[in-house]
Amino acid sequence: DGFRSNVAIVIGDGRGQLFWAKRLGQQAWQFPQGGIRHGERLQQAMFRELKEEVGLESADVQILSSTKGWLYYHLPRNLIRQNTNPTCIGQKQKWYLLGLRSEDQKINLASNNSPEFDDWQWVSFWYPLSQVIDFKREVYRQALKELVKPLNQFVRT
Repeated sequence: DGFRSNVAIVIGDGRGQLFWAKRLGQQAWQFPQGGIRHGERLQQAMFRELKEEVGLESADVQILSSTKGWLYYHLPRNLIRQNTNPTCIGQKQKWYLLGLRSEDQKINLASNNSPEFDDWQWVSFWYPLSQVIDFKREVYRQALKELVKPLNQFVRT
């Protein structure tokens, strides 16, 4: 269908703040996300991406919730790679909400040989909506609306 299957990860700190990461060498900030490999289950992909992009293991987090279905966004025309087969016109994402169980010091953006992020911060829940690139904004809004209640129930002790 032209949409690349993907998992997106929202990490809460137990105090109402969300993990927000800056793409390597850019001024673009986003939640961690990544493609699902052939034969990989959704949670496997999510934990692999969590380790690769954030340096956290499954024991460092608690799965609080996920979106019920896929959320879709279209890529702007100038970002569509025409030489791929099939052509990818956007992404369909399953979003996971995780609660951080371990200390912030466990976060390691350089945990693999090709890091995707070079900085991160805790931000208020709705802050990402005003900061994410415009073509992802609606999917972020949909995901956050669906995940706000389970996040509010998570308190890290």
